[in-house]
Amino acid sequence: MDRLSEDVLQSSCHILRGVQITLPSRKNLEIEIQDADRAQARGYYLPDEDECLRETYLRYLSGRSVLWQMIDELSPFLKSKDLRIFGLAFCAASMLMRSSSYLIGLARERPVVLAKLDEAEPRYQIPRKTLTKIYRYLSSPRNRWRYRQARNFYEHTRTQIDEALQNSDMQDIAAWLAKEEPYFDQSKRNLLGAILTYRAYSMSRRTSSGYTKVMFHLFRLSGSAIAEMKQPFIKTEGQGKRVTAEIIEEIRSKLRPGDIFITRHDDAMSNLFLPGFWPHAALYIGPLSNRDDLGLPTHRDHSADVLEAKKDGVKLRELEETLSVDSFVILRPKISTAELDQALEKALTHEGKHYDFAFDFRKAERLCCTELVYRAFHGIGQWNLKLIKQSGHFALPAEELIRQGMQKGLVDVAMIFGVDGDTVEIGKKAQDLLLSTLKD
Repeated sequence: MDRLSEDVLQSSCHILRGVQITLPSRKNLEIEIQDADRAQARGYYLPDEDECLRETYLRYLSGRSVLWQMIDELSPFLKSKDLRIFGLAFCAASMLMRSSSYLIGLARERPVVLAKLDEAEPRYQIPRKTLTKIYRYLSSPRNRWRYRQARNFYEHTRTQIDEALQNSDMQDIAAWLAKEEPYFDQSKRNLLGAILTYRAYSMSRRTSSGYTKVMFHLFRLSGSAIAEMKQPFIKTEGQGKRVTAEIIEEIRSKLRPGDIFITRHDDAMSNLFLPGFWPHAALYIGPLSNRDDLGLPTHRDHSADVLEAKKDGVKLRELEETLSVDSFVILRPKISTAELDQALEKALTHEGKHYDFAFDFRKAERLCCTELVYRAFHGIGQWNLKLIKQSGHFALPAEELIRQGMQKGLVDVAMIFGVDGDTVEIGKKAQDLLLSTLKD
């Protein structure tokens, strides 16, 4: 397997490990089930019950989009006949099928719940009838047929898949697959209350052709979901990012260690579930020469300039990867060199952690993008950031980070791109453009 496919494989492992704990299960839906029964009895949801249900549904939709996208990204490597790829993709698909069935089961016999989850949620750009569409998608005989083909292949090659995962430090993935097996038996009898009308594809002959077919159908299972989750009419097919290599070179010499990048993809699926214009943040560490000159901490990866929490975890990344976006604003913390040294030292201690898809700022074992910035700077000098209630939990969305940073005089707006044309703006114009993007 070449370096690129191995990198994609390891990235997929990080994603799966980060997402799996956020998906609905019978155990973690106890509160929602109790609320659902009370709401059904009275005929409506109370506001606190509503927020609790929406938080759970939002986490599910976010996890669903990330995992389907992960499966889609594995698809170019299906011809490699690497059983680890199948194990990861099938584990993700099985988790999604099962967690979806729990939510649908919650709503199927409770019209109040179905109506609530089918409501539009403008705060997170969620349109009407989302649960109905997911139910229809999972009940589709064709999609259930595809899933059953993949399940049959897994059952025939269980030992080989387990060995491939165990030998690659993916023991947890192998264990999760084993835990999904009781659901396979259930889904054979009754998948979401619908009768299977397509004949299952036989995988008794494990040929190269058979493997390729079943992999193709597994990835086809995710294809429709990916299309559904993309934001339509934002970009034309094949259109690249608006931040070009020339723009990156233009600003590279103007960057300073400690700069905070706030970025946006015009058509990212993640934008569907995050409020505001600016959804993402990253921390610029700077090239090795700059760190040495300022006496700032160094790191073994001298080519990486940015510490960033993305779906594959908290990693040091090259500037070109972080700025492969459509818009960005750069905030420059107003702190001393000694304070900057403290902040970057703190930030680097989080490298290697999984991404926090639950956005739970109370725990530090997993971090989302803005939480990395929050934990790096909070308590340094005058930095005292306040978490806000967001979807039932306390967090610091990127726009709130911007707002508090400017209101408290903690940052300067160094430059901005992609808000009013494709030019880099600095100074007061940059600040005015940034303010124009923030909601009141």
